[in-house]
Amino acid sequence: MAKIISSFFISLDGVVESPDQWHFPYWNDEMGAVVEAGMRSAGAMLMGRRLYDEWSAYWTSAESDKEVAATLNAVPKYVVSSTLEKADWENTTVVNGDVAARLRELKERIDGDIQMSGSATTVRWLLAEGLLDQLNLLVHPIAVGRGQRLFEDTPTHALKLVRSETFETGVLNLTYVPAEGM
Repeated sequence: MAKIISSFFISLDGVVESPDQWHFPYWNDEMGAVVEAGMRSAGAMLMGRRLYDEWSAYWTSAESDKEVAATLNAVPKYVVSSTLEKADWENTTVVNGDVAARLRELKERIDGDIQMSGSATTVRWLLAEGLLDQLNLLVHPIAVGRGQRLFEDTPTHALKLVRSETFETGVLNLTYVPAEGM
């Protein structure tokens, strides 16, 4: 069975919005290896509507990193949206209706992990529905001060730290799973 795994670049104050404006000074080979390993394990990608709009506009014509673009264009992608009727990005399926049931079906039939990068609103919903299997956080040693936070207006979700690592840049690579019985 596939696992739904979400990964975020996140600041010390919990901001996940616009990491392109604050995370690049912390990028190094250690972080690159973690991101690459996540991409290699992906049997599919899952995203919300906003991330789909951003990524489909960028990665279908990206010249800066053709290898990443080729990987993202080829992998099956699933977009959780109640407003998107048709997805034009190759290998993309819109997931709507009984989303929780559809995602449970996908977990049963996909080989590899169902990877997410971003889509904070979708991750909060997945946690509430008991569908998120793993949360990977690359915590950057910076307080951004403003922007969307990963956990805004959410109920309490107990998580268990199962792996941690500190990069040379001070970034923490943390892996959490939902805690049972807490």
